[in-house]
Amino acid sequence: MLRGRQVRRMRPTGIYNPTSTVAGNQHWGHATSRDLYHWENQQIAIFPSGPTEYIYSGSAVVDVNNTSGFFPNQTNGVVAIYTLAIYTTQAGEQTQEIAYSRDGGYTFTKYAGNPVISINSTQFRDPKVIWHAETQKWVMVVAYAAEFVIGIYTSPNLREWTHASNFSHHGLLGLQYECPNMVQMPMEGSDTPMYLLWISINPGAPLGGSITQYFPGTFNGTHFEAVDQVARIGDFGKDNYAAQFFYGIPGTEPQVSIAWASNWQYCQLVPTGPQEGWRSSMSLPRYNYLTNVSRIGYDLVSAPYNITGQASRELAFNSSLGNSSILLDYSTVASGALYFEANVTHLTAATLAGSVNVTFTSSQSGESVRAGTYVGGDTFLNRQYTRGFDNPFFTDKFSATGVFNETTGVWSLSGVIDRSIVEIFVNGGEQSATATFFPTAPLDIMALSATGISPNATVSVAVWALNSAWAGNENVNGTVVGNVTTGSATGNYSAAAVRRGALLFEGRMAGL
Repeated sequence: MLRGRQVRRMRPTGIYNPTSTVAGNQHWGHATSRDLYHWENQQIAIFPSGPTEYIYSGSAVVDVNNTSGFFPNQTNGVVAIYTLAIYTTQAGEQTQEIAYSRDGGYTFTKYAGNPVISINSTQFRDPKVIWHAETQKWVMVVAYAAEFVIGIYTSPNLREWTHASNFSHHGLLGLQYECPNMVQMPMEGSDTPMYLLWISINPGAPLGGSITQYFPGTFNGTHFEAVDQVARIGDFGKDNYAAQFFYGIPGTEPQVSIAWASNWQYCQLVPTGPQEGWRSSMSLPRYNYLTNVSRIGYDLVSAPYNITGQASRELAFNSSLGNSSILLDYSTVASGALYFEANVTHLTAATLAGSVNVTFTSSQSGESVRAGTYVGGDTFLNRQYTRGFDNPFFTDKFSATGVFNETTGVWSLSGVIDRSIVEIFVNGGEQSATATFFPTAPLDIMALSATGISPNATVSVAVWALNSAWAGNENVNGTVVGNVTTGSATGNYSAAAVRRGALLFEGRMAGL
């Protein structure tokens, strides 16, 4: 959750297995940050109460008015809303439960009246809760996963919930809906925010596995109405799923999200698990707002949150590159992470020509990751030339087509590369792509070039080294340990078991 400028410490939680680097034995992990880049792992936030229970996805809110009654004389009480999944050899069920924290979200007490919603279903999960000021009620969106339905519930107190409406069978269906978010966010050029319903599907994405789509629309406190039936995809790569939006940012300000940077088709098979003790990573934190793209209409702009604030030094800059290139050895960058920008300006519809390309290569193995954009048209991302992981579902090339805005006269490509993940952004985030990759040796050479650009246009480029998010958190063995907890309601974990699972969802491999 994130309460805008009023709270100085952000605290995402996520599904976490403290005993393995594959899915199972779900708990709520917990980390805190003051800038969304440098994280401090906390103890596990919510435990299952028995061996047949799993703590699935959910959300958390700050109950400033003590509507729940859990927080006498407090304005900072935290309520977590999550799915409890119970699986036995005879039956299973998914219900919605709540837990409350009186110490700012560090420790939680489960509500004695749980579950707060039960419909006798095995496919009913992932509650996201917001406060709807106009109706003075809490609103929950939750997935009836196998029915392709998002249920909307309301409550005055977070304990008693009433079903209000359903949003169903919109966009891409896949085989199930998951991890919905309802969020109010600004619309560029308007003083009135819109609502956006964010729905993840898995499996069944166009490229296979998991993906997230979104629907701009209106919401009156009980019913959401999309502007149209179009399935708008949040990311044209393959490793951006189930992004969660922080709670408490005013709807007139860009909303902040973080996504899981992997894909269910291969997330449990990537090579870092047995080799390095972790398995998945999270995306960059991103700010988001809606805009109107010529001929296409509504588009979600998604761009890195305050990324220049994480730069340690400028590695390259050229304000008039023209049809030329730069070559950069970044082997001395301790984090292995870079941010780059390439902007082509002073364009018109008559001068759209050429391309901007970037390649990251390993000086040891020759492996590479490549991206590029044709000015005014297609953008691609290619991870096929890394050899550390081979899987038939590890799709290696991605592309999307953008739309040129003659009013701005700009076409741009920017991105962040870390040791095992790359995120690229077209035109300031009008399009984005996220992909993991697993080279056998570190990438440490960057080449950025512009080719065939009109002589009437200007090409400017810059590259920055980024700080490590985990520097200073390593133990004596050089390991950043995750959510360490010596025991739980289901038994005690050995120290070795905790270490094996500690980095299941670390923020990045070593850099961001």
